[in-house]
Amino acid sequence: MTAEVVQKKASETITLDRYSGSVGPDVLDVQALYKDTGMFTYDPGFMSTAACQSAITYIDGDKGVLMYRGYPIEQLAEESSHLEVCYLLMHGELPNKKELEAFEKIITEHTMVHDQLQYFFRGFRRDAHPMAILVGVVGALSAFYHDSLDIDDPKHRMVSAHRLIAKMPTLVAMTYRYNQGLPFIYPQNKYNYAENFLNMMFSVPAEEYTPNPIVAKAMDKIFMLHADHEQNASTSTVRLAGSSGANPFACISSGIACLWGPAHGGANEAVLKMLAEIGSVENIPAYMEKVKDKNNSTRLMGFGHRVYKNFDPRATIMRDTCHDVLKALGVDDPMLDVAMKLEEIALSDPYFVDRKLYPNVDFYSGIIMRAIGIPTSLFTAIFAMSRTVGWISHWMEMMSEPSQKIGRPRQLYTGADKRDYKPLNKRK
Repeated sequence: MTAEVVQKKASETITLDRYSGSVGPDVLDVQALYKDTGMFTYDPGFMSTAACQSAITYIDGDKGVLMYRGYPIEQLAEESSHLEVCYLLMHGELPNKKELEAFEKIITEHTMVHDQLQYFFRGFRRDAHPMAILVGVVGALSAFYHDSLDIDDPKHRMVSAHRLIAKMPTLVAMTYRYNQGLPFIYPQNKYNYAENFLNMMFSVPAEEYTPNPIVAKAMDKIFMLHADHEQNASTSTVRLAGSSGANPFACISSGIACLWGPAHGGANEAVLKMLAEIGSVENIPAYMEKVKDKNNSTRLMGFGHRVYKNFDPRATIMRDTCHDVLKALGVDDPMLDVAMKLEEIALSDPYFVDRKLYPNVDFYSGIIMRAIGIPTSLFTAIFAMSRTVGWISHWMEMMSEPSQKIGRPRQLYTGADKRDYKPLNKRK
């Protein structure tokens, strides 16, 4: 810890403590700033503010680095599985064989949901947006699993974490099938996490379902690559909700609601809408001209990233997976032809290369899910399912901190000063 000095007036200085993390930028401690000076900091969007300490995920956007608990995402995607990554995010270390087998068994045994939950679905219109359904159904889980709601009990927190990770695929699949007017499919313990999700999504009661191994592997990578992304909007929402002492199901429901925003979780859905707008490969040159025109508001969705200023490390992994899936399925879809041509242009056109507008993970994940047959409206719900482990890991980390306080951001008030009430008959 060292001292950092900032100037208040020509004749006055303020000394702030400076802290260093294990990696990344140092931070200045402003906790006592108001008490010592009567001033707050002003940081819309929290672009320069660290609201917590965390040992879970690290991002360096300038260098294209993403690490879960210190492990580069490239290594995990190549060697690991989503459930192993879930264990890592929750516990801080990779499991040994016995620990992984026990964890997989626990998750598998928690995939069923209370039978009465099916009646919640019936309360929604058949064409309800999947995220609207998930916000309600996930929040309602606390009414069914109230035997693990003591947030001060580490065992209760762990049981709730297991339930959420296990049941989210079941709920997302139920949401899809409700939209489609199809009967719900129960989870099968013989399948792994990704296979089970595909089975609940696409099987029919009249015949046996065999998950395509390439598709299952692709879905597992989508889950893994979206599992956590540091203090993003939805994770911060989960932490803020959790700081009030809300139960974990309510906290995750709040994260789902935040993720629903098109500026956060709807990026891969926006990619598909763009591809539909372009329509065919022949229309790409005209569309690209609109993108390059600084006086035109047309944007190339799925390219570039707010955090990654160089390249999105997840996109490099997802690109190979995307091509594997398209080759294995042999899908004949004009929209996917447009996507592949856009990728080719963006990787070679100096306009995009110079601006580092590379395809991001949302570009490729959206293409994969369309090729599999997942409707665009479900993309964000699958994102929520993937991110659940990150949300719950951050919630557990926060709840285990003795110094944890309820979140209470301050404001720069710009409204009216004190004024007196006027009776209605004296107002102009």
